[in-house]
Amino acid sequence: MYYPPYGDPYQNPYYGNAAMYNYLDNPNYWTYPNGTIFANQFKQYHASNGNNRMMLRDYGPNPYVVNINEATKQNNTYRTALWTGKHLQLALMSLNPGEDIGLEIHPDVDQFLRIEQGQGIAQMGKSKDNLNFKRNVYDDSAIFVPAGTWHNITNTGNIPLKLYSIYAPPNHPFGTVHPTKAAAEAEE
Repeated sequence: MYYPPYGDPYQNPYYGNAAMYNYLDNPNYWTYPNGTIFANQFKQYHASNGNNRMMLRDYGPNPYVVNINEATKQNNTYRTALWTGKHLQLALMSLNPGEDIGLEIHPDVDQFLRIEQGQGIAQMGKSKDNLNFKRNVYDDSAIFVPAGTWHNITNTGNIPLKLYSIYAPPNHPFGTVHPTKAAAEAEE
């Protein structure tokens, strides 16, 4: 394979660092044949609350684009479903220092988690008494939990651990918001 002199085979020396999204404006190229702007019906899904903070609520199953890093870092609840579809769900989570998700298993749900801020430890295993898979996790770590695997994530740092979780299929009801771990445990 040919590698250009700039290093990465996919790197382009003319690549610019331009914004790829705009939460408050509609693309003017999404139109119906009669010229009506198709994107207008989705404008509410890119709303802010007036102080440049996104409104964190469940936008599924409608089309949606978000800066997941910003949304995850903005979230201060234990769990907030941001998008729930028929086959997939995205939930934002924030764990306080020393807090954990809690040992759990999803028999029929694969799970992907990504750390956006903080540090912790991820533990997994085939039984809740034998979590023999342990890894330190931190910013940009991706964690894959196969269905039927016991798992837990604990915040070992001194700032909130901000992460998001993708469940396939969805694991929580549409619109789920758990302000605290205690609220989540009480509901479940």
